[in-house]
Amino acid sequence: MTPLLHSYAAGRWYTAPDEGTPLHSAVDGSVVARISATGLDVAGMVEHARAVGGPALAALTFHGRAAALKALALRLLEHKDEFYALSTATGATSRDSAVDIDGGIGTLLSYASKARRELPNDTVYLDGPAEQLGKRGTFAGQHIYTSRRGVAVQINAFNFPVWGFLEKLAPAFIAGVPSIVKPASQTAYLTELVVRRIIESGLLPEGSLQLVCGGTGDLLDHLGGQDSVAFTGSADTAALLRAHPAVLHNGVSFNAEADSLNASILGADVTPESPEFALFVKQLVTEMTVKAGQKCTAIRRALVPEALVDAVIAAASERLAKVVVGAPDADGVTMGALASLDQREEVRKSVRALAKTSQIVFGDPDAVAVTGADQNTGAFISPILLRCTDHDAIEPHEVEAFGPVSTIIGYRDTADVIELAARGKGSLVASIVTADTGMAREIVLGLAPYHGRILVLDTEDAKESTGHGSPLPVLVHGGPGRAGGGEELGGIRGVLHHMQRTAIQGTPAVLTAVGRRWVTGAERVSGQVHPFRKNLAELRLGDTIVNGPRPVTLADIEHFAEFTGDTFYAHTDPVAAAANPLFGGIVAHGYLVVSLAAGLFVDPAPGPVLANFGVDNLRFLTPVKAEDALTVTLTAKQITPRAGANYGEVRWDATVTNQHDQPVATYDVLTLVAKPEGDAQ
Repeated sequence: MTPLLHSYAAGRWYTAPDEGTPLHSAVDGSVVARISATGLDVAGMVEHARAVGGPALAALTFHGRAAALKALALRLLEHKDEFYALSTATGATSRDSAVDIDGGIGTLLSYASKARRELPNDTVYLDGPAEQLGKRGTFAGQHIYTSRRGVAVQINAFNFPVWGFLEKLAPAFIAGVPSIVKPASQTAYLTELVVRRIIESGLLPEGSLQLVCGGTGDLLDHLGGQDSVAFTGSADTAALLRAHPAVLHNGVSFNAEADSLNASILGADVTPESPEFALFVKQLVTEMTVKAGQKCTAIRRALVPEALVDAVIAAASERLAKVVVGAPDADGVTMGALASLDQREEVRKSVRALAKTSQIVFGDPDAVAVTGADQNTGAFISPILLRCTDHDAIEPHEVEAFGPVSTIIGYRDTADVIELAARGKGSLVASIVTADTGMAREIVLGLAPYHGRILVLDTEDAKESTGHGSPLPVLVHGGPGRAGGGEELGGIRGVLHHMQRTAIQGTPAVLTAVGRRWVTGAERVSGQVHPFRKNLAELRLGDTIVNGPRPVTLADIEHFAEFTGDTFYAHTDPVAAAANPLFGGIVAHGYLVVSLAAGLFVDPAPGPVLANFGVDNLRFLTPVKAEDALTVTLTAKQITPRAGANYGEVRWDATVTNQHDQPVATYDVLTLVAKPEGDAQ
């Protein structure tokens, strides 16, 4: 008997007591595995996540979680061949498996990298600067993000058994929230294999990842206001989950990524001879055939100027005729099978509905030549291209054939194509292929309210473009309306989705202690030791140096102008400078002010400060005139150790004032500061 898939629950692998339901290969109909969650203690899984996984993740900083995620991604790369081999049973070609498997692992690496670069080595994320709430500066506010003390339940679709769960796991893990993963049953055997390798690696804290193979039972009944559900699948199922009492009454956060009738638009500026024409056709055929069209981001509607409909059909049909359908591992095959025979019947049903107002111009939903397999036992289907014959038809904008199916629809003008795209009632993605940037802007702004992502494709970005159908870790994935109204990924945005934003009110000292970032008004400490002589372990928030005054002479201004070549009239022409009401005479260059300030606070000898790597938030507030005198106050604002390195980052608050104590410039100085010798933790 074929193996029964296991769930991973509360620190152990669970085997259901029954035989389970057979899962069939999409290629030959053989039984790949069986699946059942009978008897699984889902309430215990939720408790385990909260009591074990949550505290274990909370003990790690963002950087610690990122390091674990990176190590995991590298370990999974070692098992790619194993994953690819099993992926063929889902009907996936090598190209399809790369999108799923490599794409999922790449998402882990992307989140690990962004977390190290953009998040502090801490468990608290500060949202913007502190807000002064009182006139005297003793009462202030600061928005912070902290990890919710719950569990992220992730319910995934059959088409991406690896990427689908890794793209949800990554931001939740970085946010410090444990995950319970529920893959779609049809391809759960591949998810189970990947999770098994993750658990074997021991790289993630216990309780941070659990797996349900089979039905979820009453899992959602055990969720509350600290928990979330992320769902990918049909709009109908999303609606049922959205109406669950836990979502309606318990405050469970719900995110859905559902059906989407995505559109690709050929610009009216394009002719059959334009390179953009070939780009449009190539992209259309690619999106129809990758994963056999089983992508929530695939092109379902190809919107083409009416005069170019015949040309697009001819060019697309020529490309589609070269597609070889068959067993994913057979020589020459470029498109594999649908996930199951049931899925093939669903696609055929949808094609029949589309054919009420559209004409099939390429392919046959009921017959296809198959290489290396039997079309009667495998879930194979021909690519199907339709031409909408009724401009006002409803079906192309209502019916999604979740397979290698797309409908070409003619449009009259820019306003018409925007209206046609909007008939999809909300989509994950749209693309525009045009060489006209003005047209691109008009269409982008028209489409944006109805789409989560928009790709503008032309010959300049084509070589680097990842394509219409590729969600990227750094960009949001989701869409309004029919697409579910959710939002995943988006880099750090995806992390913050799992965290609670809270407004903290108090003294600057309190906000400094909570956020570990010095706030104006908190204590400054000026000691005998220059802050630049302190290593990372010795330095404290609030450590300050005050130096000055330093007169600024007319000779300084003239020398700086000559030396740098910055001879802007405000620095060199007394008459013109006097006529400008902002200056009223010759003023110092802003960068001269910053340079002189550096001369006041820099300690010249070699020491713990290794380098200055930038300046943030620079503002020039008051013009500096000849004979003004500058004083600088430099305060340690934020200290960020780097794990695995012998240094950390220090952000300094710099305020430059004149002889009247008026701020003339404010900015943050960024430095690398050494840790104590031998400390790389």
